[in-house]
Amino acid sequence: MSVPFSGTLRRSAGLLSAITKQLKNVNLKPVNQITVTFDPFHHNASSIRDFLFFLASPKVLQTNHNCRLKTSIQCNRAEPTVSFSLGNGETVQFKGEHLTALEILQLYNKHITPLAPVEEKSSLQTKSEKTGSKKRK
Repeated sequence: MSVPFSGTLRRSAGLLSAITKQLKNVNLKPVNQITVTFDPFHHNASSIRDFLFFLASPKVLQTNHNCRLKTSIQCNRAEPTVSFSLGNGETVQFKGEHLTALEILQLYNKHITPLAPVEEKSSLQTKSEKTGSKKRK
């Protein structure tokens, strides 16, 4: 009797692949301001700094031109945090002492990205589509 196969057929593509997958889903439309606060001498500040780097990429920032990205560097050994001020007046805060950059992106996509308004597809047709739909006699 043999043991049935359990698992995947391929290996995962890695951490950077997972981060790029999450970055493709990030939508800043429900956010007015993002405040990243960290102490550079804190032992777990690197994940928040990585998150700040990924968030500051041009493709992510183009999703909302009115969103302000503010960095607050403090030397008080405080826990690194990310605060999101939403358009409806609420504030969401992620405490990143024990989180990686990937986990912060996953939490953002889980809780904040669904608050973005749904884009409507326009029903405009080009000239070639209009003439292509008419039949010649």
